[in-house]
Amino acid sequence: MSKHHKIDYVEWQATALPETKAFYHQAFGWTFIDYGPTYAALSEAGLDGGFDADNGPVKPLVILYSENLEASRDTVVAAGGHLTQDIFSFPGGRRFHFTDPSGNELGVWSDK
Repeated sequence: MSKHHKIDYVEWQATALPETKAFYHQAFGWTFIDYGPTYAALSEAGLDGGFDADNGPVKPLVILYSENLEASRDTVVAAGGHLTQDIFSFPGGRRFHFTDPSGNELGVWSDK
């Protein structure tokens, strides 16, 4: 099955990253991979995702995967989506964020 435009990752905001990691480890046994002082990815939690201590949405951010990031961005805009962050790089790839007509924010990422 193609991963293109499928839900691939969920990212939560963490205002207190060490305490958040400790809570999920104690409550559910989750472990983490740290990517610097402000980001911790889930490890062996049953879903790919992470906690972001930088400024970001308070609601969970659902992230889709794209095989062609620029084409996906153009399709989102043509469909009426509003870019909240144009394509940017991060460790492991690139992504952009957008809101749908109801104001839900999503991200689209690619490792290509």
